Amino acid sequence: MSNEQTFIAVKPDGVQRGLVGDIISRFEKRGYKLVAIKMTSPGKAHLEKHYEDLSDKPFFKGLVTYMLSGPIVAMVWEGRDACKTGRAILGATNPLASNPGTIRGDYAIDVGRNVCHGSDGVESAKKEIALWFSKEEIQSWKSAQHDWIYEKP
Repeated sequence: MSNEQTFIAVKPDGVQRGLVGDIISRFEKRGYKLVAIKMTSPGKAHLEKHYEDLSDKPFFKGLVTYMLSGPIVAMVWEGRDACKTGRAILGATNPLASNPGTIRGDYAIDVGRNVCHGSDGVESAKKEIALWFSKEEIQSWKSAQHDWIYEKP
């Protein structure tokens, strides 16, 4: 177990559908700490960089076009095993394979409209956080709930 940060973004469909508050609430209720958040409309080059590992996929161009279609809420969450658990909170990339109770299982049907992006590991989280946030935008603070969430430091 490790204390780490993960990048979570509410995609344009999640923003348009008014799901931002519920998504934030699910991470907070689980015990994760929000350390950075902003609503943004990134440019094409930014999104191509974010999804560069998918650039050889046939859906890449459509994904970038879709992500340009509206604002995105970018966030950094912190806590023990934040990447792995963050992905579990989101559910499977294909919403039809997501369990009820996950964000995608509750709010999505199509892969191309799966509401959120979440880092798939610690290294990708570091890269994504650095792409979306400056160091000055990430807050360092101790939640008053910390000792009620974590048994050990």
